[in-house]
Amino acid sequence: MIPSLAALFEGFSAVEATLAVLAVSIVAAVGMEFVVLRVARRIVSTTDSAYDDIVIASLRAPLVVTAALAGVFVLTQVPAVRASVIVEPRLLDAVFGRPSLSVIVLVWAYAANAVVNRLVAAVNAEGGRFDFAPVFSNVWTLAVLVGSAGTLLWLWGIEITPLLGAAGVAGIAVGFAAKDTVANFFGGIALYFDDTYKIGDYIVLDDGTAGTVIKVGVRSTTLLTRDEVLVTVPNAALNAAKVTNESAPQRRRRIRVPIGVAYGTDVDAFETLAMEVLAAEPLVLDSPKPRARFRSFGDSALQYELLCWVNGPTRRRRAQHELNRALYVALGDAGIEIPYPKRDVTVTSAGKSFPAASSLDAESPAPDPEPPRDPAADAASGARPDADAETPDSRAETP
Repeated sequence: MIPSLAALFEGFSAVEATLAVLAVSIVAAVGMEFVVLRVARRIVSTTDSAYDDIVIASLRAPLVVTAALAGVFVLTQVPAVRASVIVEPRLLDAVFGRPSLSVIVLVWAYAANAVVNRLVAAVNAEGGRFDFAPVFSNVWTLAVLVGSAGTLLWLWGIEITPLLGAAGVAGIAVGFAAKDTVANFFGGIALYFDDTYKIGDYIVLDDGTAGTVIKVGVRSTTLLTRDEVLVTVPNAALNAAKVTNESAPQRRRRIRVPIGVAYGTDVDAFETLAMEVLAAEPLVLDSPKPRARFRSFGDSALQYELLCWVNGPTRRRRAQHELNRALYVALGDAGIEIPYPKRDVTVTSAGKSFPAASSLDAESPAPDPEPPRDPAADAASGARPDADAETPDSRAETP
């Protein structure tokens, strides 16, 4: 290739050689844009997958830039071109050589990071269980950043061995100073590989914290509670805690509605009525079918438990509320009693026992009042009159 290019530029003046280099670069970029990429887009448009469309769209810019700048770099390495263009060879390397490669490295690094992040987002949007966790995007971004920085340093001839030694010492210091951050980082990676949860899952921690996962970062995971409060939990704490994922392996969840009916109730009629109430509730799924289970003989009731399914853990409380209301109304209309504990209270005063006011018959006569005391009889018996009782002397007016 080099001899053919040298023969191609023989006899060119400096201006002509420079224009030829620019023309070849422009033609390569235009050909990549309107020929290669157009054909590739036409091919991927016939497929059902959206992933190939994401790849083509993300790689369009780096392919065009590479076609343009790689031509400049390659052509400037040809001795005939280097001797023919109007720019000095040393300035040619400083302006067109390494800068062109640096731009190519940066563009491809950006494209590699963008295409992976877009693919991860597309897979997450499908809601599959075996998807990429967002923490993978963060790890990939860090890897691309480190790789592109090392490539640029090597390209410009900067010795990276002392930098690696210094980075090792700095890494140890940073590891001790930011051990919590490092623990959160590796905790997030462990959560990803364990497939503990993903964005959109409703999880419950062992301390009672519950919410929907809305963000998974390098350091922490953000939950949105039912009260619309954002709770940020460190990944290290999540990795060490007991996490209940109520959205896995399926989003549907079973709810239990306990209810008691009085002894003597026709259990067949009650179970039929309960199934009608469950079937009429829109939040209750038809499959699996709702069912009623007779659990035990209670102190004052036949203890039942109604079992049904709802589409998602966040609908359980609402469904239980609606079912309790509907059951209360339906049992009242059907004359089926929902028993409750009853107590008799006895009040004792002055050696006499009286039933509580709530248990007295409304038509029973009131107890006879205490007869008035006779002062003469009290005097004959030696009893002292009450200090507050009026005497004839005390009623007489003082002159």
